[in-house]
Amino acid sequence: MAEDFPVVSLDSDARQAVELLASKRLPGLIVTREDGSPYTVLPASQVVRFLVPSYVQDDPSLARVIDESFADRVADKLAGVTVRKLLPSEPAELPVVKHDDTVLEIAAIMARLRCPLVAVVRDQQIVGAISASRLLELAMAPH
Repeated sequence: MAEDFPVVSLDSDARQAVELLASKRLPGLIVTREDGSPYTVLPASQVVRFLVPSYVQDDPSLARVIDESFADRVADKLAGVTVRKLLPSEPAELPVVKHDDTVLEIAAIMARLRCPLVAVVRDQQIVGAISASRLLELAMAPH
């Protein structure tokens, strides 16, 4: 059920991580500690939150009056930043499942954590990931 999935470390370059998210149209990335163990999932929505100024998040009507050069400044905001900086200050519960968990067990974790991606581990090592779209594909397959 688990698929190969890109993994980045806490100290990976944020710009490269975001380019990976964008180019592969991923729902998020698995973030690891230095030892390769899973730390968290960085959802693409969290990256968007980092990139959009807080005053625009607080008042979305301001987005209409900001010029389109915002897209040009995205890369600038990521310059010299690590993946660690993109994460919320309080880490969320780690979205990890075991390699032999059932579809329902995985769905329950995704639903409870509202996470589009879970890391799959065996003996504390990442063996892949399952995205929400992959999970739905499996659930909808004829049995």
